[in-house]
Amino acid sequence: MPQVALTILKYLFLALIFLFLARAVRAMYLEISGPRTPRAPSAPPAATGRAGKPPDKVALLVGGEKPKVFDLGEELILGRSGKCHIVLGDTYASQVHARVFSRNGQFFLEDMGSTNGTYLNSRKVTAATPVNRGDRARIGRTELEFRR
Repeated sequence: MPQVALTILKYLFLALIFLFLARAVRAMYLEISGPRTPRAPSAPPAATGRAGKPPDKVALLVGGEKPKVFDLGEELILGRSGKCHIVLGDTYASQVHARVFSRNGQFFLEDMGSTNGTYLNSRKVTAATPVNRGDRARIGRTELEFRR
């Protein structure tokens, strides 16, 4: 193989190594630094016709071998930290991973800047997203279901 081709391959290989290291360091930094706070407070759209009405009774079923049911109040924080309302024993979940909150009679799911993301019905949650009965969320390997 010509010397020029070997030199190009060598530099491409070095670039791939540096890219891998940069992504690994970024992932560690995001995990250590905790949740990122949004630049502007996310204001979910108001529910039509329900302003002032208290939210319906909703329960969150957290999966596993022995699923647990949690009643949703005004706000629940989910993550691995002992300071969270719902502590997840999932190594793929961040310390403070996501929150479920009520606004204008509607419940919303919001990712709190987690490393691996939060998914609602197989779609990545990028902003406060309304949840309904029967919706399924995934945090790491933990499955959640919203029930009324």
